[in-house]
Amino acid sequence: MSRVCQLTGKKPIVGNHVSHSNRKTKRRFLPNLLKKRFYIPELDKWVTLKVSSSALRSINKLGVYAFIKKQESKGIDTGIKL
Repeated sequence: MSRVCQLTGKKPIVGNHVSHSNRKTKRRFLPNLLKKRFYIPELDKWVTLKVSSSALRSINKLGVYAFIKKQESKGIDTGIKL
């Protein structure tokens, strides 16, 4: 299972781990992902999504249906049929 947010598209990025002696080795910055079930009353069904914590905050603010519609209008494929 990949570490990609289904709603925002956030994925791991690559950077350097810098030691005290200033040596640089490659490392990965992983997004803060959570597997969460949402109820969409407009569709009358439950949906399980892997979302980042920032997407979860936006869902709490806007509502899951409005947030999914907003992301699809931007062209991000959420994998949910509305």
